[in-house]
Amino acid sequence: MTDPKDVAIDDAAELVEQLRDLAGADPADVRQVVSEVLAALDRAAGGALREHLPETIRAGLDATSPTR
Repeated sequence: MTDPKDVAIDDAAELVEQLRDLAGADPADVRQVVSEVLAALDRAAGGALREHLPETIRAGLDATSPTR
């Protein structure tokens, strides 16, 4: 049986690799995509995600979602 932690680590590593591939194309685009994804996850979590993020990332979320 596969350990769920191993699956999560594998998924995270795959996501990091995809972001690295994107960053090679245009880092500003990657920042924008990541900000939008984090903002969507924060909305889905009812605003609870931002509590766990560093201030610099929270500022990016605020810039991405002007309704907050």
